[in-house]
Order: sequence, then structure tokens, then C-alpha cells
Amino acid sequence: MIMVGESRKEPEMAVRLYVGNLPYSITQSRLQEIFSPFGALGEVTVISDKFSGRSKGFGFVEFENAEEAKVAIEKLNGTDMDGRNIIVNEARPKEERPARSFGGR
Repeated sequence: MIMVGESRKEPEMAVRLYVGNLPYSITQSRLQEIFSPFGALGEVTVISDKFSGRSKGFGFVEFENAEEAKVAIEKLNGTDMDGRNIIVNEARPKEERPARSFGGR
């Protein structure tokens, strides 16, 4: 029960960050290691090629707290990782794409 004058704090939404221009040798555990000093992490994903299994050079890191995500963006965007300046910003929502047809029937 909420008493008069009490404010009810809404739970914070997780913030998903896009991390681009990563070295192709990056692993999920290494990406998590880099971002974890900035706060509590949710899902950490490195996008890889489904045929070769090699990293495509980008991934996503989810922070449980928006303020911590903002600090990570400020501190890590443009920094050097194995000779590559990484890009870190807030991820855009995934866009709906029409199903692709591969010819045939």
C-alpha cells in the first residue's frame, strides 16, 4: 500500500548498447570483462557469422542501469581495442524487415 506523499519508484529499464568496430578476435567473455567495471550487466552478445563462427565485428551489451550505461558510452566510445577504435552508443530498436525470398517457387 502506498501512503499519501510517498512516491513510487518505477523499476529502471535495461539499456542495450551497440558496440561496433570490434576486433574479429573478440569473445563474449572479453566484452563482458571490458564493460563490467562500469556496472551491472545483463546480456552480452558478440554477433558471429553463422557459417564460419567468426565475429562480425560488433555486439551488444545490456546494462541494468541507464546511468551506468551512459558512463560506459562516455568512457569507452572511440577507445582503442587491439588497434581498432571501437564505437559505443545506445542501440536502436530492431527494425521489422520483410521476409526474404530466395527465388524458386
